[in-house]
Amino acid sequence: MTDQTAETPVCRRLVGRTAVITGAGSGIGLATARRLASEGANVVCADIDETAGKAAAAEVGGLFVQVDVTDEGQVEALFKTAYDTYGSVDVAFNNAGISPPEDDSILTTGLDAWKRVQEVNLTSVYLCCKYALPYMRRQGKGSIINTASFVAVMGAATSQISYTASKGGVLSMSRELGVQFAREGIRVNALCPGPVNTPLLKELFAKDPERAARRLVHVPVGRFAEPEEMAAAVAFLASDDSSFVNAAEFLVDGGIAGAYVTPV
Repeated sequence: MTDQTAETPVCRRLVGRTAVITGAGSGIGLATARRLASEGANVVCADIDETAGKAAAAEVGGLFVQVDVTDEGQVEALFKTAYDTYGSVDVAFNNAGISPPEDDSILTTGLDAWKRVQEVNLTSVYLCCKYALPYMRRQGKGSIINTASFVAVMGAATSQISYTASKGGVLSMSRELGVQFAREGIRVNALCPGPVNTPLLKELFAKDPERAARRLVHVPVGRFAEPEEMAAAVAFLASDDSSFVNAAEFLVDGGIAGAYVTPV
């Protein structure tokens, strides 16, 4: 098996562009901050966790903005700060999300848990798109990448009902925005990762090894993804290499969504 964390080939597709990343302190967000910075972008690392966010920004030579992505005023200020600092908003990777253990079967998930996941996973993406778009419209260009999930296109008997519903909403919203603003030079795509080796997933599966095993058997490549593999997909969607990719469900799932029977 190849080492997916090996040194990334040098690409410089984003020189001089400004990328705003939410949830940049860990997991896919952190890996993407590293990748976009390596490609020349000015990276704005947004996170609710001040320690993790500052560390990410320091590592990539970017700007840290502490933000609660469910707070409209803070999200508006995030994109204004990015613009005021670097003079443009070229890429918005709206990635922050949660998957708490209390979000489970519809039979056991309470309304408070449902609402919290919807706020963080779906409403935050709505807010980030709402406040990134005016800058991109003035520029006549931009790329928005919203983190959905492969569960937006598939069903699971090991349910996380609000998470699944929120990611379906992200996918549908991304598609509609991509269509609405395409003639203005703005592309909006939904990144749909399969299971990724992030702190969020490791914590969830450590509490329920049986659930982890039940899911892994459905991955044709036989492993979960690494955050760097998602970051590579985001870099592609952020760059002009994906200039005709718009309103897409961009599956990076190791073949899960295409599998009927997996290899043994």
